[in-house]
Amino acid sequence: MTFEHVLVVGAGQMGAGIAQVVAASGRRVSLHDAAPGAVERGLGAIRKSLERLAEKGGGDPEEVLGRIAAVGDLVPADLLIEAIVENAGVKEELFRRADGILPPEAILASNTSSIPITSLAAVTGRPERVIGMHFFNPVPVLKLVEVIRAVQTSDETAAAITALAEDLGKVPAQANDFPGFVSNRILMPFINEAAYALYEGVAEPEAIDTIAKLGFAHPLGPLALADLIGLDTCVAIMEVLHEGLGNPKYAPCPLLRQYVQAGRLGRKSGRGFYEYA
Repeated sequence: MTFEHVLVVGAGQMGAGIAQVVAASGRRVSLHDAAPGAVERGLGAIRKSLERLAEKGGGDPEEVLGRIAAVGDLVPADLLIEAIVENAGVKEELFRRADGILPPEAILASNTSSIPITSLAAVTGRPERVIGMHFFNPVPVLKLVEVIRAVQTSDETAAAITALAEDLGKVPAQANDFPGFVSNRILMPFINEAAYALYEGVAEPEAIDTIAKLGFAHPLGPLALADLIGLDTCVAIMEVLHEGLGNPKYAPCPLLRQYVQAGRLGRKSGRGFYEYA
């Protein structure tokens, strides 16, 4: 499959980035988000990203933007890539609706970072055509796409999505459908432990992140990375790991929960472990 028309649902940081890379590959993109003003904000973020790339010798921003259309609801397409809130019930309802709107041969993919793909596949009439396609933030820059097969996913679906990821200039890596897959099963406990180090007074945020950056050769420290991801998203993923694997070591740090309750969600709210202009 060539996936000439892709429906991206969710116009936040991840969805906008996915729409950008798909459109930059020459494909037509329909971008939808139920939140008022979200698509407009997403298109603005795409424009800024493309303009930065153009300054470095990239292509024409208007040409890429011309392939992205805002849509008020789900529309038929060759492929759905879902990038909405990390909530199993909300995602399942979207997949039920998409199953009735997209043509039978279309593939339904989720950008979820932790929710089992098998449960999303089970609510559709095409479980063999459901798969995980987990991009990484910032999508236009980072190369990895984690491809997650549900129990029901066919070999043909997995091959088609792997080929698409490569055509988008990404490096696909396959993972089995366990809570957190590979990336977040490793990353989230790392972030959680950094939050515990702060919570228990082991060190201040700057020291924790400096030690991680210089000691482990990471471009971002775990607390700054959590702010970039969103502390609410980190808590949601830790809860999926905790529930799905049944191990208390995956319980979210109380400080993470407290910050989320206080609205300190990271960069998107202006304050998390750090403050942002």
